[in-house]
Amino acid sequence: MPANLPPEYFAAEERYKAARTVQEKITTLEELMGTIPKHKGTDKLRADLRRRISKLKESVQKGKKTGRHESAFHIEREGAGRAVLLGMPNTGKSSLLACLTHATPVISEAPFSTWTPTPGMLIWENVPIQLIDTPPLNHDHMEAELFDLIRTADLLILLVDLQADTFQQLEDSVKILQENRIAIRCKKMPDEKVEPLDLQLVLVVVTKCDDESFTEDLQVFLGLVECPWPAVAVSSTKGYQLEKLRQAIFSELKLIRVFSKPPGKEIDHSAPFVLKTGSTVEDLSAKVHKDFLEKLKSARVWGTGVFDGQLVGRDHILQDGDIVELHI
Repeated sequence: MPANLPPEYFAAEERYKAARTVQEKITTLEELMGTIPKHKGTDKLRADLRRRISKLKESVQKGKKTGRHESAFHIEREGAGRAVLLGMPNTGKSSLLACLTHATPVISEAPFSTWTPTPGMLIWENVPIQLIDTPPLNHDHMEAELFDLIRTADLLILLVDLQADTFQQLEDSVKILQENRIAIRCKKMPDEKVEPLDLQLVLVVVTKCDDESFTEDLQVFLGLVECPWPAVAVSSTKGYQLEKLRQAIFSELKLIRVFSKPPGKEIDHSAPFVLKTGSTVEDLSAKVHKDFLEKLKSARVWGTGVFDGQLVGRDHILQDGDIVELHI
């Protein structure tokens, strides 16, 4: 008897594939169980899921018994992308993390109040993005593990304080990263000049831009920056341009949201598939289910650069916000 699984199953399965931690895998597998209709055709699938959940829960219990210690700088990846907050002391990293996520880092006007990384989850348009607050950059001793963590980022968010020596902060931050063999990408800096270094994407965030009186200072700073890095000015205390920052983080991560439309049914806008910019219909079908990848015949797309419901092939490049109906 065929399983006849509903679209909700494939959406939950996609969340399971994206899960990084054991607990997240358990949660998403339990979601999968809840989407499967109960009949003879699904008995084997349900039994398999129960076994997988049981094994994962056993591994959690074994981990608790052994009491294995892991470094505070080892943070499991979660969400559609990882962005790491960097900056000199008192640039407002912890305040920004608290504003953008549900994390509760230590916030203080005293420098060096952050000693270990703190993760949080930013949600933009139903897309989860992991943000990690880090100890401040400085010219004295820094943990080598911090730079290992930085290298795992998909995007570096480099903070500078508009009410301090903004340009010097940026210059010092870039220098400290380069001294530790991390270079941030710049259009005016050919890649071959920094080939031995680890290149990273960067978004500059100018903090403490509390009102219009700082507009002139902001323009002077942006004019002094030689490399055309994308930049957003924000205020954590006033909430200024935080939504613009959320959108900029998503954009700089080079991600797109695509919505799968089951034939003859409504679109679920709450569960987008998140793909890299430049992804195709074939890439989407692989994320939905391996059966779609193997048996895909055609697709209809509603969105950018097509007329509504246009028939396209596997190699059609998708755009952010596209709606796709897969046919097998």
